[in-house]
Parts: sequence; C-alpha cells; structure tokens
Amino acid sequence: MSPRPVRRKIAAATWRAPAEGRIHARTVVDVSAALAHVDHLRETTGERVTLLHLVGAALGRALRAVPEARARVVLGRVVRTDDCTVAFAVDVADGLDLGPVRVQHADRATTVEVTRSLSASAATLRRAEDRHHRRTSALVRVAPWWVMRPVMATASVLVGGFGVPAFGQPGRPLGTAFVSNVGSLGLDEAFLAPAPFARTAVYLAVGAVRDRPVAVHGEVVVRPTVVLVATADHRIVDGAHAGRLQRVLVDLLADPAALDVAG
Repeated sequence: MSPRPVRRKIAAATWRAPAEGRIHARTVVDVSAALAHVDHLRETTGERVTLLHLVGAALGRALRAVPEARARVVLGRVVRTDDCTVAFAVDVADGLDLGPVRVQHADRATTVEVTRSLSASAATLRRAEDRHHRRTSALVRVAPWWVMRPVMATASVLVGGFGVPAFGQPGRPLGTAFVSNVGSLGLDEAFLAPAPFARTAVYLAVGAVRDRPVAVHGEVVVRPTVVLVATADHRIVDGAHAGRLQRVLVDLLADPAALDVAG
C-alpha cells in the first residue's frame, strides 16, 4: 500500500463538519481579450504567460480596490492588513501533493512579473528545494495522528492569524487571496474548500476555457469563456464586497493591457 500523501493527513486533521459561514460567487467571463493579450505577451517577452497569471495580477488589483477583503479573523476580531499577496496552488509529484506559491505585492506586479515569480517558485517547489514545503512535509510524515489536530489549531493562530512562521511554514502561507487553476485538471468550475489554519478570506477557482454563447452588443456570438468561482469568509466578505471584487476582475480581463503597468 502506498503512503498517504501529506495533504491527505493535513486535511484529515484540519476539517470538521461545516460550522463557519461561507459566501460563494460564480461568474462566466468572456476571455477573448485576455487570451489575445496572453498571446501578445508571449510573443513580445518570450515568457510562458497564461490566463492564470493574468487572473492573479487582476486579483491583486481587486484586493487593493476592496480593502475590506484584506483581513482575517484573529481571536474573534477582524484584523485588517495592507498585504495584497496572492498565493497559487501548485501540483507536486504529478499531482500527488499540492503546495502554495506566493506572489507578494500582486497588486503592483505586471502579468509578466507574476509569471516570472510564480514560475521560479513553482520550479523550486517541484524540485523539492522549497524549504518551507520540505520541512512541513517532513514534520507531518512523522507526526502521530493524535497530535495533528492540536498542532493545526496552534498553527492556525500563529501562522494564519498572527503571521508568525512556525512548523516549517511562513507566516500567512496562502496569502491574502488564494487561486487554484482547476481548469488545468479539465474541470469547468469548482468550489474550493478553504483551509481554516491559513485564515485566508478569499479563494478563487479558475475553470477551463470553453466556447460558450455570449451577448455582444445585443447579438449572440460564441466566445472563449471561463467560469470563475469565488469562496469567501462571510465574516469578512459580504455580497457588496464580492460584487466589487468581481467588477474589478471582469473589467481587467476585458482590458488586460491595464495590468502591464506596475503599481
């Protein structure tokens, strides 16, 4: 029998029956302009830019535009932060494990800068050279099951809440917002399960690009689209905040050249 992946052990020690409020938002986005801009950036820079990188840069701007979403609950209080770090899910060992890669100051990074930062960090993670992931994986593998829940609870307060590095993890390992490219798995959409210990308020799943009918100037045409699904902590984000975040994202995906200017 093959050993259980580290993430399975962490999941078992992390999640209980749902008790906290979550708010979900789903939108279908025309990405014609975004994909054209991705092709332009690839041709002009030589970087392997993807739609995911563009979405990450846009999400950073959305966090800057909606300061209420830049927060976490610590000891029963909502604590605001100026941090606009966006973290991305990266598959490790052919999908047997996952690890987060953070792009700091995503609100000020261009799409190409997000691409370079994410690509370099993901390569380090996949080569097993990321010290945080290596140390955490080693600790989880040797920890008996009965200590996992108290350890995760402590990590939640220290690492997720106060941002203090502990148990091999950096402070706030999943950033202020977390993105997963579920489209790379062939999924049209997904509702992400937040990791309580990270205390990240906003999670965004990016689905696969599919041709769908959309209305353009009163006419129905077929365009490439993606489904974006956001999951947020309802103690921090309500419908008004979600609407503002969505508007910024959709506007930037329609005018992606605006992301080429660093903040």
